[in-house]
Amino acid sequence: MRIKILGSGCSKCIMLAENTRRALDNMGRDAEIVKVTDLTEIAMLGVMSTPALAIDDVVVSTGRVLAPKSIEDLILAHDAGLHGNG
Repeated sequence: MRIKILGSGCSKCIMLAENTRRALDNMGRDAEIVKVTDLTEIAMLGVMSTPALAIDDVVVSTGRVLAPKSIEDLILAHDAGLHGNG
C-alpha cells in the first residue's frame, strides 16, 4: 500500500502525515508514505484543496486534517474495496 500526503508541506500537511503514521501504527500495519509537494502532480490527481490523502493513487480526502481513527476507517474501506467486499 502506498499512501500519499498531498500538499505544500505546511503544518496541516505535516499533521496529516503524523496522523497517518499513527493510524498505521494503531492498526499494526505498514505502508509507504510519500509526501507529494509538486503542484502539477497534485492537480493531476484532481486535488484543489490541501492537505489531501490518497491511498494507492485514489484520493480519499481533501482540504482537512483527518484524525487517526478516520484514516484507519479509510484504509479499511480501501482494503474492502480491493477484496470485493465493499
